[in-house]
Amino acid sequence: MKRTLFDDEHEMFRDSARTFIGRELTKNFEQWEHAGIIDKTVFTKAGAAGILGVAVPEQFGGGGLSDFRFNAIFLEEVCRAGVMNAGLGISNHADVVVPYIIKYGTPEQQQRWLPGLASGELVGAIAMTEPNTGSDLAAISSSAIRDGDSYVLTGNKVFISNGINADIVIVVCRTGFEGPAQRNLSLLVVEADSAGFSRGRNLDKVGQHSADTAELFFDNVVLPADNLLGEEGRGFYQLMTMLPQERLSIAVMALAHARAAFDETLTYCKTRHAFGQPIGSFQNSRFQLATMRTELDVAQAFVDAQLTAHLTGELTGEESAQAKWWCTDLNSRVLHTCVQLHGAYGYMEECAVGRAWRDGRAMAIYGGTNEIMKDIIGRRMLGV
Repeated sequence: MKRTLFDDEHEMFRDSARTFIGRELTKNFEQWEHAGIIDKTVFTKAGAAGILGVAVPEQFGGGGLSDFRFNAIFLEEVCRAGVMNAGLGISNHADVVVPYIIKYGTPEQQQRWLPGLASGELVGAIAMTEPNTGSDLAAISSSAIRDGDSYVLTGNKVFISNGINADIVIVVCRTGFEGPAQRNLSLLVVEADSAGFSRGRNLDKVGQHSADTAELFFDNVVLPADNLLGEEGRGFYQLMTMLPQERLSIAVMALAHARAAFDETLTYCKTRHAFGQPIGSFQNSRFQLATMRTELDVAQAFVDAQLTAHLTGELTGEESAQAKWWCTDLNSRVLHTCVQLHGAYGYMEECAVGRAWRDGRAMAIYGGTNEIMKDIIGRRMLGV
């Protein structure tokens, strides 16, 4: 079906994104996959290409366009090019970190950090997950104690995207201990040169190899009170406000990633022969291909509707949870079928579909597991 979501300006940006991806990501992708991290200079190149700071106000070096459709285009194009893993860090920076500074940063904080974030001279990360919390944000134990004009931050985080490359990290921590945990969380910005801040391993993941994911440690890190992002004790509510966009970005990527694998598989079914005929000519193959295409098209209409709702400020947390769950679950089903249709070739490391199957699995986990997404949807429906 023809999509009506994008206008000429968006398509011009798509062309620019394709050029950037081909010039800077595709040619180095295999090297980064083996290294387990992309070259940090990619961020400054992405900044120069206008990819990082689309929503950043013009006075801070950005495009001044509060339109998430541009971000969605980049996600679609890295998946189409088969280099999703190299784009994950860029997405985390531009789709997740930058919006927090735009929405909650004071004018002084915005002047301090947004120009570098827009240019790529600063790489951003957000640190929520801890070894014993997972999706349970209210159980976070990292704490920041107010001491005069400073906070003293102690704790550790794990599974942090961009953790190795990051220059600034938005840290979710506990700043109070009385009453409900949700009222005691705050966001503090930690700069990488802060005394007491250190990085652990670049974690050895099953997939998404070139997207660095790290352990972070905070050993009595003294931070100026000016590094508090938003209001003290409002961190949980800030996260709940911003997570819908993060989950929508995961849905966009999961869907584009699955469609790229489907396109690859469709071509394979037309050209691969068995028993003297293309494997796509067998009824089972046709049924499988028809099912995947239909489900992808239905999901695309849903996600495009959500992108439109997000543009007008009407996207709810419940709706973004639906998109995140459905599209990542669909990704798993489509990739499973694509590998099966490829047979033994689909299980080879050299096969793009096999690698996509491996890389896509994490989408149902990060950004809140799909079980958490279903719980959010159910609670909102029942009012509990």
